[in-house]
Order: sequence, then structure tokens, then C-alpha cells
Amino acid sequence: MTTRPQAAAVPAPGTFTGRHMLLVMIAFFGVIISVNVMLAVFSSTTWSGLVVQNSYVASQEFQVKRDALAAQQALGWKPHFSYAPGVSRFILSDAAGKPVDLGTVSIQVNRPIGTKDDVNVEVDAGPDGAYVAEMNLGAGVWDVLISTPTTAEGPFEFHHRFSVDAPRP
Repeated sequence: MTTRPQAAAVPAPGTFTGRHMLLVMIAFFGVIISVNVMLAVFSSTTWSGLVVQNSYVASQEFQVKRDALAAQQALGWKPHFSYAPGVSRFILSDAAGKPVDLGTVSIQVNRPIGTKDDVNVEVDAGPDGAYVAEMNLGAGVWDVLISTPTTAEGPFEFHHRFSVDAPRP
């Protein structure tokens, strides 16, 4: 008596087989790996992660800046920043509403995350006491840091977040 090898059974149409399971697993992990790679690339190319150059120096300067801010607030200094398309304007007024002369100020405008659109300018006060700088900013959220290393009351810093609307067609 001779035995013949049996032909492989063909699964009925619509049956879930091991091959289907393999394809599901490859698709599932392929999507997860692709998304992780995409997020890693975006995170490494959009923001340096750097907040301060040297955290030790920043911690040493903190109390000096805090004391200067308290002295400036006691004098009634009030900062006013505005941005119109193409022009930023900053004025610091005292308790009587007169402009405070800070000498040359540094205006740093940047996106909250990212460094590619940063703008840094140094300006002097105009005749009306305002610090005006020409800059073209795209639509979106921006942070401005206006600073000067020395005033009669210590270093001055002003942080402000603002939005620029997209131009209307």
C-alpha cells in the first residue's frame, strides 16, 4: 500500500490566516515606527531646547534682576509694547507718564519654540522717548524681550507675548 502526500488544504474565502496576522502586525508596527521617526525628526529640527546659555550664571543674576524690578515698580515704571505690520514700538513711562530714557535697548523677538525666525536689534530712543524698530514678522505667536544692562535702578527687562494676525486677502 502506498501513501500519497495530501495536498495543502486551501482555506475558505474570508478565513483569517497566519499570513493575514503577519500583514496586520507589519502594518501596525510600521505605523508606530513611522510616526516615532517623524516626531523625532520634527523635534530635533524645530527647537534647540536651549533656554539660557549658562544656568549657573542665570541663577546668580536672578536676585539682581529681581531687586531691580522691585525698585523699578516702586518708581511706577510702566512698559508699553505694540507691533504694527513692519514696526515694533516700545515706550517706558514713569509714574507721571513721562518717558524713561534707558539708553540703547536690545529688542529680541522670537517664536516661543524654534530659532529660525529670531530678530535681534538695538535701538535708541526717538524724540518722543519711544524705541522704534523696523521688523517684518510672520503670522503667529511671538515673544519679545526688551532689555538694557544698566539703568539708574539696575538692569531692565521686559518680557511680552503677542500675536500677529495673518494678512487678509
